[in-house]
Amino acid sequence: MSLHIGILQTDSVLPEFREEHGDYPLMFENLFAAVDEGLEFTTYDVQSALPKDTECDAYVITGSRLSVYDNLPWIAALADFVRAAMAADRKIIGICFGHQLMAHFFGGSVSAHDDGWAVGVHTSEVVTRQPWMPDSEASFALLSSHMDQVQELPKSAEVYLSNSFCPIAGFTMGNQVITVQSHPEFSAPYARALLERRRELLGESVYRRGVDSLAEETSEDAMARWLLAFAAADRG
Repeated sequence: MSLHIGILQTDSVLPEFREEHGDYPLMFENLFAAVDEGLEFTTYDVQSALPKDTECDAYVITGSRLSVYDNLPWIAALADFVRAAMAADRKIIGICFGHQLMAHFFGGSVSAHDDGWAVGVHTSEVVTRQPWMPDSEASFALLSSHMDQVQELPKSAEVYLSNSFCPIAGFTMGNQVITVQSHPEFSAPYARALLERRRELLGESVYRRGVDSLAEETSEDAMARWLLAFAAADRG
């Protein structure tokens, strides 16, 4: 039985990048389809309207340029929908902004990192192994683009990924929620385009370190397998 995945789109790729790199829903469809061609996807632009019901098996909360603590009605409404989806026994996959939303609205805390931006490839170690994990990877090298970080976990959460710059790089909440701070859906060319656009904002040393890291091999396929394995675990 294939999974029906709802993509809760919280932002869009900038227009000048969209033709070459696609928008975020397409990035996620490509990420997961590379692992399982039988998946079904439905995209919801949650800044405009939330899903009317919880018909999907799992929901992916995408990244966003905004912060989860911004006082915007649609962000709080999205958190309410996630609560309803969890009450309906649906799985939640939080990516970057989605990772932070699951902390901020469920008992943890999020704020900007004192050391600024994480950009380029960052490698996180697997610190907790769980039965649903399909492979024996000890670490994941993934593209990152964030300044906010989860500072405190919700009480029911457990860290499974960590690195020195971002200690809470991924967490789970029981068998319903899995998150990752990095961007497994990003490609290196898209990450480079973002770095070029933000060069002045980042400063030369951070920019250069990020660009140089793009030559490293990344683990997006392995992370996609893990996220789908979590979403499929314990299904009837």
